[in-house]
Amino acid sequence: MASRRDFLKVTGALGAASTSGLAGCIGSFGSQPYNDGTIDFMMSPTEPQNYMMKQYGPFADHIEESVDNADVNLEYASNYSAVLQGLGSGSADIAETGPFAAALGVKSGDAEIALQRKAYGGWKYTSVIVTREDSDIESLSDLEGETIAFADITSASGSLYPLWMLKEEGLSIGEAPTSDNGADFTATWSGHAEAFKTLQDGQAAAAGVGKFITQGDDGYVDGIEPVADYMADYNENGIPRAPMVTSPELSDDNKSQLVDAISNAPDEAYLGENGKPNSETGDDETEDDLWFSGVRPADLETYQPVIDVADSLGLSTDLLDG
Repeated sequence: MASRRDFLKVTGALGAASTSGLAGCIGSFGSQPYNDGTIDFMMSPTEPQNYMMKQYGPFADHIEESVDNADVNLEYASNYSAVLQGLGSGSADIAETGPFAAALGVKSGDAEIALQRKAYGGWKYTSVIVTREDSDIESLSDLEGETIAFADITSASGSLYPLWMLKEEGLSIGEAPTSDNGADFTATWSGHAEAFKTLQDGQAAAAGVGKFITQGDDGYVDGIEPVADYMADYNENGIPRAPMVTSPELSDDNKSQLVDAISNAPDEAYLGENGKPNSETGDDETEDDLWFSGVRPADLETYQPVIDVADSLGLSTDLLDG
């Protein structure tokens, strides 16, 4: 097979941890510039570093086994902005990240959509704005002057889509999600669970969160009802689950090999360091399954709805610096 541009070695302020090199079967990387034989896989900081290393270790091992003459280097980014900077500069090759970070990366020319992940039985999910059943809130317009609890400011389902729904219904979102200055409501940002508890405790009139956090054994948990549901009320296609993105500096051949390797990962690659499903993990062990169970090829069209929401909210990569 002809030589190709090699994967690059990440540099800079990003944390690094390497896995051992293994023989493979999907092609080879030749003696072009940047000949370090390393695939740099960057992880977004959604969980503690040590935990994510355990989650993704077997996944990295599979990629090494599937690509000749290339080691995999797992990188833990300091923030989402660092992920895009690494991909845009070519110092990282592939990254797992969130829908909005990917959308902003595409907008800025720093990333290309490669794969969509599947989780909880589906390729899409939804965002909701919920309230308590004993409240007087019947529509989004009733939230003017009220307190709304959101998840993290960069969360798609827990911040950005709820803000988009509020804006669509005519409420001013001011400077949100960076602050609630100029908004028609008071806002707090934390996490999905924290925001939902704030609502349940009566400290907010509504919560904008991922629907998953609001569900009990049979629909919404007791005492909670929806005010708006993105999938049901605005777009039946919902929010595409988080993607994997590649550097625009990769050659088409290298990108294809990497996508093929990840697409063909066996079930065992998703089980984390302990090699057991979470359901079989003992009380004295850490549950470290990956949160997703499969991938499929994706492209810009898959995430165009996310890009459209980002444009509507006037978002830029500056949002990811925190």
